[in-house]
This record gives sequence, structure tokens and C-alpha cells, in this order.
Amino acid sequence: MSITRHIDESKQQVVIKIDGRFDFAQHKAFRDAYRDIPSGSKSYVVDLSSTSYLDSSALGMLLLLREHAGGDSSPVRIQGCGEDVQRVLKIANFEKLFRLD
Repeated sequence: MSITRHIDESKQQVVIKIDGRFDFAQHKAFRDAYRDIPSGSKSYVVDLSSTSYLDSSALGMLLLLREHAGGDSSPVRIQGCGEDVQRVLKIANFEKLFRLD
């Protein structure tokens, strides 16, 4: 389980990658991945290609990132979801809040 962050200054983009389970145990690491970046200054990509599990606290963390990034107009994209993770996101209607790739 790990969370890594990569900032692409040329694209003004932050990529946050979650490996393994994405649950409450990742709360601090996930928040640390973006909290030092001024709100609304960059777009975000959450890479879930190596995420094996997602629970309701992870959904809450994604909503907090969305709020940090700018709320309704936030440029947050979720990419690389496996079938199970994508099913959870769709049940929660996250495709209405995020761009899912």
C-alpha cells in the first residue's frame, strides 16, 4: 500500500497514484499528497490502476480532493480503474462528479 505523487509543472498537473487498498488507513498520506498545493492552482489525476479495493472513506477522500481542487469546476480526473473499483465509483454516481477514464 502506498500513495505517490508526481507533479508535472509543464502541464500544471498533479498525478496521485494509489497502490493496493484505498481506505481510511490512507487518509493522511492521500491528504499529504495535495495539501501543500494551493487550491485551484493545478489539475489532478488520481491513478487507480494499481488499486485493489476502494471503500466509502476513499470516496470521501476523493470528494475532499475535488473540493480542494475547485469544487464543481474542479479539474480532477480518475483513471485506470479496474472493474471492481469502477463499479464502486459508478454506484456512488462519481461519474457525475469526476471524469472517469
